[in-house]
Amino acid sequence: MRRESGRRSENIEDRRGMRVPGGIAGGGIGVVVIALIAMFFGVDPRVILQDAGSPQPSQTGAPVDPAQDRVKDFVSVVLADTEDTWSEIFRRGGAQYQQPRLVLFSGAVQSACGYAQAAVGPFYCTGDQKVYLDLDFFQTLEKRLGAKGDFAQAYVIAHEIGHHVQNQLGISTKVAQAAQRGGEVQANRLSVRQELQADCFAGIWANHANRTRHVLEAGDIEEGLNAASAIGDDRLQMQARGYVAPESFTHGSSEQRVGWFKRGLESGELSACDTFKTGKP
Repeated sequence: MRRESGRRSENIEDRRGMRVPGGIAGGGIGVVVIALIAMFFGVDPRVILQDAGSPQPSQTGAPVDPAQDRVKDFVSVVLADTEDTWSEIFRRGGAQYQQPRLVLFSGAVQSACGYAQAAVGPFYCTGDQKVYLDLDFFQTLEKRLGAKGDFAQAYVIAHEIGHHVQNQLGISTKVAQAAQRGGEVQANRLSVRQELQADCFAGIWANHANRTRHVLEAGDIEEGLNAASAIGDDRLQMQARGYVAPESFTHGSSEQRVGWFKRGLESGELSACDTFKTGKP
């Protein structure tokens, strides 16, 4: 993915190395491997996040790995590109896109949604409209899940930004209300549809970013599709349990995630991403 001349976002909040009271500091791949357990069983951040009041991280903690500086720069480029893409899409629709902030953390973090460890993986919090990311997750994505390449990382960021778009459009509120009215099975079904729509929105970003700024290189699309497949609920459950339980899916199967990412990528239109229509998503 071309990034040398890309704009860098100013909406990065770097909390790496900070200690969170009551939590884990310092990060490292040993902590992030726990994310596999959460992802294998389709754990949603809303389930794992625990309210721990609102303690503020202190400035003392583990040192930040300087090798991550290049990754941080890449995240900033991708975030800036999503800002440009969605600002333009919203403007054409007569609305204004409110840019989210992206928080980098190590091991554990305090958000408006509660206290979270890196085990939840990257997540978006509607309470403060921020995306949270431990950069060590990308090592897990590549080494443990086999999703290599910078565009695989870009897909993860664009997916979480997709949740912010859902929040801006009022979709997240409607899903949360519907989930409260239904039981666990219904909540899981709605979660799958919401996650698949975020995949589709990630595809819309890739479509617009490439058409207007020519950011994609040979092999990038394949990297994104491989990442979408690698984190499908069925694939993760099979690796962890040896069997698949569709009723417990919260993010969708590999086939579904790839399919909806491709749909957004090929169409570039919000209208193509209605995963909430009746029938199978």
